Amino acid sequence: MYSEDTIFQRTSLIAGDDMMAELHETSAIIFGVGGVGSWCAEALIRSGIGRLTIVDSDTVAASNINRQLPATTKTVGRVKVDVLRERLLDINPHADIQAVRGIYSPETAAEFKIEEYDYAIDAIDSLANKAHLILRCTSAPTAPRRAFYSSMGAALKLNAGAIDVAEFRKVTGCPLARALRNRFKKEGTMPRRKFRCVYSPERLVNRKDGDKPTEACESDTWTARKAAVNGTFAHTTAIFGFRLAGLVIEDLYERTAPKD
Repeated sequence: MYSEDTIFQRTSLIAGDDMMAELHETSAIIFGVGGVGSWCAEALIRSGIGRLTIVDSDTVAASNINRQLPATTKTVGRVKVDVLRERLLDINPHADIQAVRGIYSPETAAEFKIEEYDYAIDAIDSLANKAHLILRCTSAPTAPRRAFYSSMGAALKLNAGAIDVAEFRKVTGCPLARALRNRFKKEGTMPRRKFRCVYSPERLVNRKDGDKPTEACESDTWTARKAAVNGTFAHTTAIFGFRLAGLVIEDLYERTAPKD
């Protein structure tokens, strides 16, 4: 087995000893490991995060292969979090990686103990569950210790350069962000803390109608038409995930900066 010093030799050159030690002790939880969350998980583990919990209820479907890290022709039918955990441990066998096959919802929220993690990352797309997760992660008693980051809609995107980061209330051009804000307004509750989102204002349209999938699909369950399935490209969903991971790494870099 390779040592962590060997695995993260190149990372340590830019991070320094203090950040590498901090990375080893840092904990994060990712809700949803599909086209966005799976790439975020890999980037965090390859960066040296020592403790990671991945949460998803789905099994790998053939329609996931075009964009999701755990999905290959050999893994179809297997539990996503189990496949992903195996891969992440192949990258860093020293990491503490917990795979939870489950759904975040108002009924299960307390089970995840988000307040015990340093970072929480939202990569789910059910509007109701996403809204509840946002409220829970921005309320002091149940928020992660350091930061919460959220992915907005990653489907119907092509231009990698359009993918950006903004505070939730300043996200523009994203139907999912608008739907969330409308829901919060209708229910008379808003996030109690600011939080940053990865999003893109680009809005393409499907060039063809797809058949309704027979398996669970992560795309656009937040729209009024739950059966709607929108197209995706691997590079854009992956960049959403990498940007989320980057927010965590950037925050740690700043926290461990040498004091003047």
